[in-house]
Amino acid sequence: MAAALELIGMHAAYGRIEVLHGVDLVVPEASVFALLGPNGAGKTTTLKTIDGRLRPTRGCIHVAGTHVNGAAPDALARAGVISIPEGRGIFPNLTVAENVRMMTYAGRSADEVEDVAFGRFPILGERRKQVAGTLSGGQQQMLAMARALSSNPSLLLVDELSMGLAPLIVAELYEVLAQLATDGVAILLVEQFARTALAIADYAAIMVQGKVQHVGQPADLADVVSEAYLGATA
Repeated sequence: MAAALELIGMHAAYGRIEVLHGVDLVVPEASVFALLGPNGAGKTTTLKTIDGRLRPTRGCIHVAGTHVNGAAPDALARAGVISIPEGRGIFPNLTVAENVRMMTYAGRSADEVEDVAFGRFPILGERRKQVAGTLSGGQQQMLAMARALSSNPSLLLVDELSMGLAPLIVAELYEVLAQLATDGVAILLVEQFARTALAIADYAAIMVQGKVQHVGQPADLADVVSEAYLGATA
């Protein structure tokens, strides 16, 4: 299967402090890849380096076989690399509809992005005139996901989707992710709660102290996903 994303010896740093120490990772097309590990392992930094918010200091990033080191976030977004950051990443003072229409910068019309967003999450269509900051936490996360999907991603980067949400909402959102992979989207998912992510993942990796330590299918990593890596939250 072709690779939607390939990281080769990727290093990244904040100032003089190196956080990623040679990350190697391959995310196949049309798959869910869970990146797991304890707090401070470098998972979010990995996503930031992939989507252009942080420039790698060494190594290579390939998206669909194209070298993209140093590409700007907006250029990567137009190429299909879309992030759903931790903390939802919506505009709380805009309405639901205005949030969705922000995604027209990727070249799609307002009608197209609304059709995608509200088709996937009908409750958002019902609340299209509501100010986004007054939505429930689960609905805000739906809006963040709807905005991302409306730009027609080929590679979706998801950071801590379940944070602060009720289990039923988390299950609904993860069901959407699984369906997206079936529809052909590659998903790199960072998640603190390992079992939640592994339930839908095709592949997984354990990251510790800025390096990928283990890679395999979820069943292969059952013995590795333990308190030694993830604490009681696993």
